[in-house]
Order: sequence, then structure tokens, then C-alpha cells
Amino acid sequence: MATSKILLVKPVEDLGNEGEQVTVKAGYARNYLLPRKLALPVNRANKKMVEALLKARDERLAAELSSAEALAEKIKAVSVAIAVKTGDGGKLFGSVTAQNIIDRLAAEGIELKKKQLRLAAPVKELGKHTASVRLHANVKFDLEFEVVSENPIEDSEADKAEKSAEKQA
Repeated sequence: MATSKILLVKPVEDLGNEGEQVTVKAGYARNYLLPRKLALPVNRANKKMVEALLKARDERLAAELSSAEALAEKIKAVSVAIAVKTGDGGKLFGSVTAQNIIDRLAAEGIELKKKQLRLAAPVKELGKHTASVRLHANVKFDLEFEVVSENPIEDSEADKAEKSAEKQA
């Protein structure tokens, strides 16, 4: 397969940041990167742009890091409680997913992308839980949230029978 060396002008996900020289398949460069002005072919004239692109990348990365740190402090200051519908004995209907947490944070004015918040598994129990948040390569932390019931928890029929048996004994 034919390959091309190109100089990235803008960051491309899963490929690289601006100012980097990468080798990609010729068709990808010709049909996607070059028409969208995401990259330039490597030649002597374009190599002069590398320094300016590297400076722009450093500034962008510094700005991203500072905004990620500020957002992390804002998220840590928020207490997240998710109210869910429950049945007998506090059993959840469905589960709490990462999207539910993101929606709850959005109500507080905090915007997160789904890929920035990771739950080990959907939460199917009431109580305190944690999710990992990755805002930047250098900004990672655990977010504590609580799942609470919207309606008062009533004992299931089996639990009621068990308690009445204990009282009689």
C-alpha cells in the first residue's frame, strides 16, 4: 500500500497534534486530511511552518490543561445525588448510567462528554458509588455520587411477613 508523509495543521483524533509529521495511507491523506485542511504534504516550504504550529500546540495544550483543572475543581465542589424510582424494598427500576450522571451535572451547569466519565458497570443499587472522570491526560479523579429513592422505601411483602414473625416470637 502506498503511504504519504504529511504535516498535521490541526489536531486529528487517534492520529496526532498539530506540527507532527505522520505517515498515513495515501488515500486517507488525499481524500480526507488534505481537502479538509487538516494536513499539508511534507516539503521544504511546509517544514518552515512546523515551528509556528508547535508553538500554537503548546499554547493550546496549556489552555486545555488549565481549563480541565478548573472544571475538575468545579465538579469536585458539586454534590451529585441521582433520584430514581424504586419498587418494594428499594429495588431500582432499571439502572443509573454514565448518561444519567452527565445529565445531572448538566443541570448544575457542568458540561461533560460521555467519554470523559467512566462507570465500571451500570449502578443497580441505592447508596454511594464512584465514577472515574478523565478531563485531560493529566487531570483524572474519582467522582462520588449517591443514588437515592424518589419515593419512600416500603418493605416488600416477604420482609413484612418476616418482621411480623419476629415480633410474635
